[in-house]
Amino acid sequence: AEYSLAVVKGRPNFHISLVMDVSPFCDCHAENDLPIIQDVGMFASYDPVALDMACADACNKAPIIPGSYLADQIHKNHVHDPEDHDRFICTHPETDWRVCLEHAEKIGLGTRQYELIEVK
Repeated sequence: AEYSLAVVKGRPNFHISLVMDVSPFCDCHAENDLPIIQDVGMFASYDPVALDMACADACNKAPIIPGSYLADQIHKNHVHDPEDHDRFICTHPETDWRVCLEHAEKIGLGTRQYELIEVK
């Protein structure tokens, strides 16, 4: 969050995210598996924090891919209603992605509040 703020502070900026092929591990990991959720789409915003929040919220509503690492974790941990659980925390319970966005908002990079406008 702090590196991002250093890059954009005082400069015009616009952000685009393609939420597709969401892998269970960083793309740099050789042991990566098939995506954990179905492709979600494209998002854009002048606010990088709102953009990441909208992407995460959309991921948490996306259907889980059967046979994926996420599906295996849900089964292994006996999650009773996987549709109501955070996809990222179910995939990696030892991490909490929300911490970074909370910090980004605190240091003034952007806000986690957003208005989603769908274009089809």
